[in-house]
Amino acid sequence: MTDLTGAIWRKSTRSGDNGGDCVEVATNLRCMVAVRDSKDVDGPALMFERASWTAFLERVKRRTDNA
Repeated sequence: MTDLTGAIWRKSTRSGDNGGDCVEVATNLRCMVAVRDSKDVDGPALMFERASWTAFLERVKRRTDNA
């Protein structure tokens, strides 16, 4: 299990005031990116290899640009 003590969590700049229904991402971890539910900050986090996270974001951006 990866130690998330030093994780710096952030929400998307596009997150509105929707009552906290957001995810938070920590990208300052070595080789990994962590994603968690903003309503459950002490709960589990999904862990992704940095390359996988980057590929995911690129695909989402392509999909959004073509929508």
